[in-house]
Amino acid sequence: MSRSGEFCPRCGETIERDVSLDAEGPDAALCDACYLDEYDLVEAPDRVEVNVCARCGAVHRGNRWVDVGAEDYTDIAVEEVTEALSVHVAADSISWQVAPEQVDETTIRMHCQFSGVLRGTPVAEEVTVPVKIGRQTCTRCGQIAGGSYAATVQVRARERTPTEDETDRAVDIAEAYIDDREGKGDRNAFISEINEVNDGVDVKVSTSQIGRAIADRIVRELGGTVDEARRLVSEDDDGQRLYRMAYAARLPAYRPGEVIAPDDDGPVLVTSVQGNLKGTRLTTGERYEASFEDGQAPDADRLGWREDAQETTLVAIEDERAVQVLDPETYEAKTIARPDYMDPDADEVPVLKSPAGVFVLPDNE
Repeated sequence: MSRSGEFCPRCGETIERDVSLDAEGPDAALCDACYLDEYDLVEAPDRVEVNVCARCGAVHRGNRWVDVGAEDYTDIAVEEVTEALSVHVAADSISWQVAPEQVDETTIRMHCQFSGVLRGTPVAEEVTVPVKIGRQTCTRCGQIAGGSYAATVQVRARERTPTEDETDRAVDIAEAYIDDREGKGDRNAFISEINEVNDGVDVKVSTSQIGRAIADRIVRELGGTVDEARRLVSEDDDGQRLYRMAYAARLPAYRPGEVIAPDDDGPVLVTSVQGNLKGTRLTTGERYEASFEDGQAPDADRLGWREDAQETTLVAIEDERAVQVLDPETYEAKTIARPDYMDPDADEVPVLKSPAGVFVLPDNE
């Protein structure tokens, strides 16, 4: 230590300390004892009030609601008290711990212990901060509860009704997209209502952008196209028109696994409805793709499904284009087309009996 030759202006004691430790500011000339009496290691508010959404747990901060990902109100209280505390700027080696005390359903008393080094002197303080929890409903949850929505995704199918698997998958796609947006902090992303209707399912969502994105994802996976329409619902105080959007995700008329007869060149086992309809000719094994003009729903007779196939005996190979099999119902020998995917050494082959005849199906389509 070196003597500074100065006196504390408060107590008059001679100041002895390393001058390199002098603090800045109007109280820099105080001795260590008076300085520590003047300043606390930590400053804490008398009380912290927190408004929490009773439905989703979001916390109201400033003029907005924030998702904090807390497990319960104690976690929220710890975080809010931490934000409200301030530690002396010149303090070093700060450590602290907190012990929450649940006083009642809406009050948590936070016992906070701090230790650190100030002007080279170890100091410790304990403060108690009561936290009052107020339950409200955030803007997002209020909109959901009130059925607010800006767009509807309508899942439909051309010339048929969507299957339960298709509507369930469409809803899963919508919910997964919303979960992804929520995970990225978008509190404007929500589904307000899901309704099953006679010809499909309707999903009401918070914004038109979200509605379009969900519809696009549905047809990207399940096939089809998206049609959109808007409906005027009101005008705001400035005369601006407010619209609701409808996005119709129209699934293709046919599904993978269905056997159809789109022309006179033989039935087709549908293998894909992504973009133009694609499939396999059952008479030759050649690949089939609908023309651009036919698009996803060429006119065709429906003959059956891949799952309707029956195993039957392969009697004989007649030539490169014909085989003889037993009719799966009458057990009569019939000569039918020989597609190139058929295994000529097989004892049995899967066949579909339809109004258009009997056809060998691929094993692994």
